[in-house]
Amino acid sequence: MAKQLNLLGTGQIVPTALHLEMERSYLEYAMSVIVGRALPDVRDGMKPVHRRILYAMHELGLTPDRPFRKCARVVGDVLGKYHPHGDQSVYDALVRMVQDFSCRYPLLAGHGNFGSIDNDPPAAMRYTETRLAAISHDGILNEIGEATVDFSSNFDNSQQEPVVLPVKLPILLLNGCTGIAVGMATNIPPHNLGEVVDGLVALIDNPDLPDEKLWKIIPGPDFPTGGEIIDIRGIREAYRTGRGTIPMRGVATLERVVVGKSRKRERRAIIITELPYQVNKAAWIEKIAELVGQGKIEEIGDIRDESDRDGMRVVIELKKDTNPQQVLAKLYHHTALQSNFGAINLALVDNKPKELSLKELLQEFLKFREETLTRIHNHELEQAQNKLHLVSGLLAALANLDTVINILRNAPDGTTAKQGLQTSLNISEAQADAILAMPMRRLTGLEKQKLEKEAEELTASITELRKLLDDRNELLKYLKKELRGLKKKFGDARRTKIIDSIESLTPEEPKQKATNKRTEVEVNPSRETKKVVTTETKINNQPERNPKTTTNQPIKTEKITRKRANNNTEDRQLTLLELPPDRPPEGAIIEVDDRGCIYWQTVEDSDSNKPKSNQEFIVYRETIVKQEHLIVITNHGRAFAVGIDRIPSYNITRDLNLLNLLPKSVQTEGKNIVTQFFIAPNNNNLDLILLTEQGIIKRLAIEELKELGNRGITLIKLKEHDRLRYVCFTEEDKEIAIATSGGRILRFNVNQMQIPTQGRSAQGNQAIKLRFGEDLAGCEIINPNDNLMLLSAMGYGKCLPASNIRLGNRNDLGTIAIQFSNKVDRLVAMKLAIKDERILVISDRARKIIINVDANKSEGKDGKGETWVKLQEDELIKLAVYRRKDQNC
Repeated sequence: MAKQLNLLGTGQIVPTALHLEMERSYLEYAMSVIVGRALPDVRDGMKPVHRRILYAMHELGLTPDRPFRKCARVVGDVLGKYHPHGDQSVYDALVRMVQDFSCRYPLLAGHGNFGSIDNDPPAAMRYTETRLAAISHDGILNEIGEATVDFSSNFDNSQQEPVVLPVKLPILLLNGCTGIAVGMATNIPPHNLGEVVDGLVALIDNPDLPDEKLWKIIPGPDFPTGGEIIDIRGIREAYRTGRGTIPMRGVATLERVVVGKSRKRERRAIIITELPYQVNKAAWIEKIAELVGQGKIEEIGDIRDESDRDGMRVVIELKKDTNPQQVLAKLYHHTALQSNFGAINLALVDNKPKELSLKELLQEFLKFREETLTRIHNHELEQAQNKLHLVSGLLAALANLDTVINILRNAPDGTTAKQGLQTSLNISEAQADAILAMPMRRLTGLEKQKLEKEAEELTASITELRKLLDDRNELLKYLKKELRGLKKKFGDARRTKIIDSIESLTPEEPKQKATNKRTEVEVNPSRETKKVVTTETKINNQPERNPKTTTNQPIKTEKITRKRANNNTEDRQLTLLELPPDRPPEGAIIEVDDRGCIYWQTVEDSDSNKPKSNQEFIVYRETIVKQEHLIVITNHGRAFAVGIDRIPSYNITRDLNLLNLLPKSVQTEGKNIVTQFFIAPNNNNLDLILLTEQGIIKRLAIEELKELGNRGITLIKLKEHDRLRYVCFTEEDKEIAIATSGGRILRFNVNQMQIPTQGRSAQGNQAIKLRFGEDLAGCEIINPNDNLMLLSAMGYGKCLPASNIRLGNRNDLGTIAIQFSNKVDRLVAMKLAIKDERILVISDRARKIIINVDANKSEGKDGKGETWVKLQEDELIKLAVYRRKDQNC
């Protein structure tokens, strides 16, 4: 290949196929639109632009009791801080949240022209003013904070914005949502607040509430423009499956109106007071006039719009001797006076688009609200405990006032006084600081009474918070009380009438006829070996991996009859071939050594051919059960499936590297293998934890790998210069420990709040903050009673109980678990201390040393440990490799 021109003086030109680049770019764009713009989050019911508008207004202090602020100011803040898109898109979203004909419960209050149901455009943002509505302040934003919901960096890392808002009501159901993404769309109708709250309370009391009873509580959507729903079958379908067509009609009445100025006369007229949701009144009237002009509706004499601030009123005068019902039927048929609402309950669940039933929408909100309340109460409990701790110190000082005064009188400085207070009163450093900061007026008797009262109140508050956190039933009672309070404050009467009777229809269960077609092949029962059915042409074209073992294979040909879909029969010759001896049979053992070489062998061979030197340290060993593929994950975040028939026998070769079984593109791109494993059946409760060198963590469902093809798939979207470092298997409510080279270990729970399950295109979240010069030293899924093995570069090591590490949160700094006596030393490995396991240590001089984990006793987190590896002068440990027994996922 000709030498490439360095046109820009830096880097190089990378040839890329146009169709591959277009495919990759379009998929990235599509996922960006789906996740970041078009679809709402099922938890708070918001798209990112709405969430950012509300949060920016909260930061500006635009509460319902404050004056209105220009919309241009709000849009400017949203654009500059959080939403790097066009100002018109932000203003359009803001306007919609003000319009009472678009939102059932407007989230913003406005002054000025914000458009009308006639599709009149709103005034420019420099003329209109806005502030938060009461429901936004009380039901969405008054609990927001980093202790309540997760925050993430904005587009330029200069600000923090909430990932989700701590809503107290299911805004997604109350106001609905409309969005068009790439290849999918959502169209969720609005609902009545009182009915939704009643449905939530019923689900709290009975999580297994039948759909029929839930539908009686929430009979259907409640549109802001009113109207009528004329058939509930579409509602039932939408509530059961997530999709349905809901027919709507406007509200029409028949009146006699007086027409004419000089010669007054009466005429019958159809009065329209409500239109279906999202119908443009002006365009609808124009459509009627067009139909009259075309002669399709000849019975109409005049039409005029008499709408005012009191409501809608469209008068359709009828000619003499006209049947109003016929005219109304024509209006229903030819105009939008009767239209369909295509409900699509599509929302993001764990950043994945998912169609949800009504019950699932309510359950997702209850799950989120319960998690939010738990975080709020935990934060309040921690604050109350800290405050009580300080108040106890002040009370101790007042009880020993003479001692305190004497210490302060004789202390030469504040540090000495603080130490004296800690020693004399047996108090903490924080309490001593509070005493030193206490003003003199708090020494009076009245202030002492106030402190005692405050201590009693804090003690009662702590008791109540602990009761809520320890007893889920109490927490659910608190949630129900909160919901009923919001219903009393913001609930109103239903606007949309439902014509069909709820009791007149029974829920229609979808009738699914499952057809299971299979071709049966009769196999000679005298053969005891496992057989596979394949065509004769495939056998003849199959390359010979081992001529010595595949020659003279017994082949039996049997004639069978297959039926096609058109009921025609076709005779084909199929071949039943015994498995070749070099294919690993069920029960064989797959092994990978520290050099990356892979092979299989029987149990007997494995026992007799155990490695006699450190040159063949086994890092992976697993027994084949029913698996057909070995999953291999590289440091570029890609996963590949390797057929077990490609793995050679131990007796044939022991030098085939696992990397050579991957596609050639992987071998030439300098990729390394991070891990390999089999996917066992019935393991849907397992997830993959992916951790990169830059500390980015991601949780991926194991189902993403079950349909893995030969070309491989991308498991995590890596940033530039970042590489995948660790892969672990986890379950919900497990714990994860992440170690850095600086000796810090971060331990936190594995749950949807800390590590949400994401799709393959997601980048993940920051797991731990790495300081300058630090890198990762280990990642393990643990239980609280496990022991962790720590090993430093200078050969020091210790076994540390995991319970000694403080349980924190994702993106914390962690806890110092090992100290270093030399600046050159650093942590190189953190592994689980498992019985009967060995660890291979490799130094920077390519020396290999084996450590027996059981020979080390458990120690605390203080200190540097003991010398485990005797190193030569200026020699350091570079790597530690070990094998665990439970590699099969």
